[in-house]
Amino acid sequence: MSITNVSSARWSLMVQFALFGLVMSAWTSRMPSVQASLGIGALQLGSLLIVGGIGALIGALVVGAVIARFGSRTTLLAGTIINAVGFGLDAIGLANADLTAFIAGLFVNGLCGALINVPININAAAVEQHVGRAVLPHFHAAFSIGAAGGALVGAGFAFAEVHIATQIVIVTVIVTAVRLWLLRASTALTAHRPVDTATGSVAAVTGSVSAVTGSVSAVTGSVSAVTGSVAAQSTGDRTGGAVRSALAAWREPRTLLLGVVLLAASLAEGSATTWLSLAVVDGFAAAEAVGAVAFGTFVGAMTVFRFLGTRLIDRFGRVVVLRASGASSLLGLALFGLGPNLTVAWIGIVLWGFGAALANPIAIAAASDDPGKAGQRVSVVTSFSTIASLGAPPLLGMLADAVGARHALLVIGAAVIVSFAVAGQVRRQPPERAGASGAESARDHSLRTGAAISGVQHDTSGPDGNERGA
Repeated sequence: MSITNVSSARWSLMVQFALFGLVMSAWTSRMPSVQASLGIGALQLGSLLIVGGIGALIGALVVGAVIARFGSRTTLLAGTIINAVGFGLDAIGLANADLTAFIAGLFVNGLCGALINVPININAAAVEQHVGRAVLPHFHAAFSIGAAGGALVGAGFAFAEVHIATQIVIVTVIVTAVRLWLLRASTALTAHRPVDTATGSVAAVTGSVSAVTGSVSAVTGSVSAVTGSVAAQSTGDRTGGAVRSALAAWREPRTLLLGVVLLAASLAEGSATTWLSLAVVDGFAAAEAVGAVAFGTFVGAMTVFRFLGTRLIDRFGRVVVLRASGASSLLGLALFGLGPNLTVAWIGIVLWGFGAALANPIAIAAASDDPGKAGQRVSVVTSFSTIASLGAPPLLGMLADAVGARHALLVIGAAVIVSFAVAGQVRRQPPERAGASGAESARDHSLRTGAAISGVQHDTSGPDGNERGA
């Protein structure tokens, strides 16, 4: 893969991440308009939004098999188109006060969220592997910047008194057009990886493999991956293999523990998005504008550290940085939840933002250590994030009613402590070990067989001959 292609993929994906954040926050920033258009109360609106979470959970459970069967490019294309349909339904529902159309749109958008989120994360991880140093946090920083931009877009449309349905149509058309324009470049690094016939996964073949009449060689009953060709088999067999491979990822202890890391990261980031402004207003009797600035401080701290923190990962490794991030989150939460005044709490907000910045991209990168199984594993890991987004709002809501929002947020520390305890699982693993069992996968066996035929070794070490930093 040429440097030009890697650079093109990198910047295309940066825009994809930013668009993902923008299109979500552009309409959620106008929740009062949504509520008014539908003529419902806050409790009803909160209940409706759970429908999107259910769709997201279903999407997260199936996206691994979809990517294994069809590839990341086709999956991202489908997600982009379905997302446009979902927002169209939302616009219809809001324009006509039609709850049925609005609910259908929420479910569709939740479902296709994983069809966009997982492919762009897999391709971002592929960029990181080609670059040879940590860059995945940069993509998540782009998401944060896009989310902040989306809030500004929503504020602009609100100031101009544009109906929320009209805003959704305009933003969706523009975002969809840009996504489709960037589709080929943003998936260039994974588009031509062969589908492994034994697992249904996308195989990353590193190095040269001998060409044997342009087909797949059978060696003692096993199938070798040779020059990217794929064994002839029925569509049903490939689909079955993809499903089996996706389900197998749920039996890998390391993958599940990475899911725990991402669950804690999602709680630390997502709870701030939902509750931080309210906690500042209620906890310190501050004005609503102060609460908004507090949340902006959190997002700013997180975004800055996502750009600067990659050097720390390269220097100290994933495990050390994840544990340091957990310590920063715990200290920040403690200062915010127990601080005697707003000044101390504000310091806590900054530390909390620093701590929340890198855990998410570190977990995604660790789940992508074996590019051939990245789709299935990232799907499993992101399912934990979806579970957090479903379970956290009602739990924190009940605690907030009992002890106040500021003190309720302290419960996030429990998840951060668990993440700290299992941080060793994010250590970089070579492809044959990046899962759990230690049993040799059929894909790895095929790679080694093909390499033996061509006399080429499959090397996962860095340029200095040592394994790259954890």
